[in-house]
Formats: sequence, C-alpha cells, structure tokens
Amino acid sequence: MYSLEQKQYFSAELMSWYKRHKRDLPWRRSRNPYHIWVSEIMLQQTRVDTVIPYFERFMDKFPTIEALAEAPEEEVLKAWEGLGYYSRARNLQTAVREVQERYGGTVPDTKEDVFSLKGVGPYTAGAILSIAYNKPEPAVDGNVMRVLSRYFLIEEDIMKGSTRVLMEKLAKELIPEGEAGDFNQALMELGALVCTPKSPHCLTCPVMAHCAGRAAGMEDSLPIKKKAKPPRPESRYTALVEGTGEHTGKVLIRQRPAEGLLARMWELPHTLATGAAGDPAAAHEALASHLAADGLGIDSLHLLMQAEHVFSHIRWDMQVYVCRPEPSRLLSELPELLPSHYRWITREEMEQYAFPNVFLRILNTYFKGTFQLKEKERRSLHSRQSVL
Repeated sequence: MYSLEQKQYFSAELMSWYKRHKRDLPWRRSRNPYHIWVSEIMLQQTRVDTVIPYFERFMDKFPTIEALAEAPEEEVLKAWEGLGYYSRARNLQTAVREVQERYGGTVPDTKEDVFSLKGVGPYTAGAILSIAYNKPEPAVDGNVMRVLSRYFLIEEDIMKGSTRVLMEKLAKELIPEGEAGDFNQALMELGALVCTPKSPHCLTCPVMAHCAGRAAGMEDSLPIKKKAKPPRPESRYTALVEGTGEHTGKVLIRQRPAEGLLARMWELPHTLATGAAGDPAAAHEALASHLAADGLGIDSLHLLMQAEHVFSHIRWDMQVYVCRPEPSRLLSELPELLPSHYRWITREEMEQYAFPNVFLRILNTYFKGTFQLKEKERRSLHSRQSVL
C-alpha cells in the first residue's frame, strides 16, 4: 500500500531531525516509567507549556509511585487543580495503587499488564512501553494521526476505530529497530512543532520531499475528522454566600458527590436557571429553594459576575450572585447545623480545597474585589485622620 522507500525515508529523516531539534522537556531527562506515565496523562488535552510547571510541582510533591499511592485524594486533586479533566488524576492514583500492590511499585513492561491499568489506553500504553522500556509499540495520538494522514495521504476519518487500527499498524512498521522510544517522541514532536493543525510549516519539514499530502495540495485539509457535537449550553444560578458573625470575611463552599462529574471537588452552590438572564427575583427563588433542601436559607442577593465553564458535552453559563444567610437561620452562629459537605472558608483557606477552574476564577474575583474595597476604606480613614 505504501512503498518501502517512502517508509524508510520517513523514518530516517525524522530520526535525524529529532536528534537535532528535540525540546528539553523535564520528563525526557530520564527513562523513569513513572515520570513518563504522569507526563503522558497530563499531556492529554493539554499543551506542553501548560504541563511543564504542573509536572515539576507534581514530581516534587509525589516523587515516587509509593508517595502518590499513599497520598490523600484531596492532595492529588489540589496538585492537579487547573489542569482540568480531573478523572485523569483519580484514575492515575487508582492505577498507581494497583502497581504498588500487584507489581511491587514497578510499572509493568508488558502490553497486557500496562493496558489493564485504569485510565491507560492504547496511546498511553504505547508511550510507556516504548519510551521507558524501548519496546517496539506504537503511540498514536492526534499529532501522530495528523502527520501520518498528511505524509501518506490517508483520507479516512480519524475518529473511526478502523482508521486508528490502520494508523497503529503503519506507525509500528515505521519504528526503526532499537529506537522505539525516540521514534515515537519524534513523531509527536513533528506534529507539535512542524506539522501543526493549521498552517503547517512544510518548508521546514524534514520529510516534505516525499509527503503525499503536500504533493496533492491537501496538507491543510488533512486529516479528515468528523466534527463532534458542540457542548450543550446550560444556564445556572450560583450563590456566593457571605459569612456573618464569627464567619465574617468567609464564603460558603460545598463538596460535590463522590461519583459523577467533578466528583468530590469543591464548589459554590449552584442550580439550573429558571428565568431570564440577569433576573434577580428568579435567581433568588431558585437558589433559595435549592439551598433549602440542605436546611440553608439566603436573604438578599446582587449579581457579581457572569462565568462560563466548558466540558466536552456541556457548557455552564453561570450567573453568580452574592448573598447573605437568612437572618432566621444564621448558620454562622449555629455551626452545628451546617451540613457536613459544606464549609466556611477564607481566601487563605482556598489552598486546602480543590476547585474546578470556574470556581477559582469566581472566588479570586470576589476576594480581590473585597480586598480592594477594604484597602480603599483604609486609605479613606487614614486620610481623614491626617486631616484631623
């Protein structure tokens, strides 16, 4: 189907280019399978530049499989905070605990064993086996499929399982003997730096001379990829409840359920919107009813901000309202009535809880505004005292 000459040229030129141009990335400084595993999980759906500081902090905090296996989940989620797709972190810790128990803390080096670990798919298994153990296994991700689609002029939908099988078979055939780890990284590097999704840098590509996609003028239209459905919009009211009494200066947060979306993470109370955007009366009624189910009451409210959080299948459009506890149920004075999955926290105590990005943005906006208001009041008081 594809000529031997075309394949050999691709592998030889790609390896030569990679040895000259590969980036110095922290997970490339050793063949430690644990480091490679963590980096590959972090790199899913996330840019390299974003991952680097997270990876370095994560390794400082959890330098070994044993350290990650024994860490409380809350600490792991906090270290992951901001990377998103939090199920990756949970699955990673679950799998690491399995490695600790079944394999004595050593990442297995067989395809069957690695692939059986929770959260490890064909790509991650191939990356671990090839990069850490130099096993001739393909590691086919979006970058790799884009490169192969263009170079070999593959006009199949890359979202189809049959196309992935074809790509994995082809990628495995291209691996030079004894160089699986470097070859797979070279393929990823070419897709990340040269054969980019838009406006590929063909003139600097080491394999341009035999690229069938460029020869056909299709480098911009490949790979073929069926568009996914856009995330469904969902309007939500969010309550930022300000503490009173002994909890003045704090806000109310709650923990999500143990299963499902954003499991066990912390958030501000929120519920589906029932009225038009910016309607305080509708927001008050919906939030009051929602919080009453937990025995909480709120009083007046005012709109603080709009916020958005996008998942793969849903988009939260959030109207954030600042409100106070209802006077007849001053939970700040009756802490024993506060449900166990709620907490009053200060700005400094945010560091103890793992929040999805959208709630971090909301809380930081609120606390920053509160600090600026207090600072303005302090300066005004100081000015009056100076006049006196």
